[in-house]
Amino acid sequence: MAGAVREVARVRRAGRARGIAVRVGLAVAVAAALCVSVAYGDLVVPARDVLAVLLGGGDAGSRFVIVELRLPRALIGLLVGAAFGLAGSVFQTLLRNPLASPDVIGVSSGASAAAVLASAGFGVSGYGLSASALSGAVLAAAAIYGLAWRRGVAGQRLVLVGIGVGAALSAVVSHLLTSSDLSVAQDALAWLTGSLNGRSWEQAWPLMVALAVLVPLTFLAARTLPTLELGDDTAAGLGARVESGRRALLGCAVLLVGVATAAAGPVAFIAFVAPPIARRLSPRQGAALLPAALTGALIVLVADFAAQHLLGSTQYPVGVVTSVVGAPYLLWLLARANRVGRGG
Repeated sequence: MAGAVREVARVRRAGRARGIAVRVGLAVAVAAALCVSVAYGDLVVPARDVLAVLLGGGDAGSRFVIVELRLPRALIGLLVGAAFGLAGSVFQTLLRNPLASPDVIGVSSGASAAAVLASAGFGVSGYGLSASALSGAVLAAAAIYGLAWRRGVAGQRLVLVGIGVGAALSAVVSHLLTSSDLSVAQDALAWLTGSLNGRSWEQAWPLMVALAVLVPLTFLAARTLPTLELGDDTAAGLGARVESGRRALLGCAVLLVGVATAAAGPVAFIAFVAPPIARRLSPRQGAALLPAALTGALIVLVADFAAQHLLGSTQYPVGVVTSVVGAPYLLWLLARANRVGRGG
């Protein structure tokens, strides 16, 4: 018995040590990707000058290039990736389904439909467009939750309802694009792809303020997540408030998706891919919320760098690169589910 206790303690210490190492490693990788993003471009800024500017020094030319032109875009990419990664981890863990990602179950489609409607139908732009995207995400999530409610919400039913609602909203977006003026449709299509092009401090500040509120609330609500993972009946037997806890977590995740989509558009597959990568890096760590957020931030920063500098002379939206990575993963996941008899 004493040997078994020592072995369990050793495994737990090893798991905690690996979890800490993964978090530190991801944080260092995100910081390095951020520095490379602001250093490299038509004008390459040496690493020492980048550090000097970020610490408040440097010459006027370097400060202008980094602080005014490159840092807002890189910072928005970092925050958007973190928000999508964190939201995707909450969805997939809470609903116990690897397909339960906001861009699969219709939440991102709600934000897209509302934004395109506001832009193409009413000429809304700027903060109004961002507010429309956030409102669309919330309304779509509320509709999906209400339609999936049957004395509670089962993960499989919510995913299926969300896919149906997402398909309907995608049809709405297609109709709005085909019935709009060419210039309006082009602008809307660029936004729908998910892009960081032209982003400035005007989009960065609201995103930072929103995440400064939502991220702590999400981690606070996630204290009930380990209990909810056990299933509704078990969680209720342990005294957990199942529905209120689930609504709080889903509400935080939906708002994270909404503010991220409002800032950069529906960047595809980040919320879908980042959580499983984080869980593989941190086994036996449950939802791995912080690693998922860091993984999402790293993916967006690397994808945006590739979209700007590694795909020829044309700068592509970051959503193009993330789709190239995420779509094959979705196909592999569906094929794997069918092989083990869970694909329907």
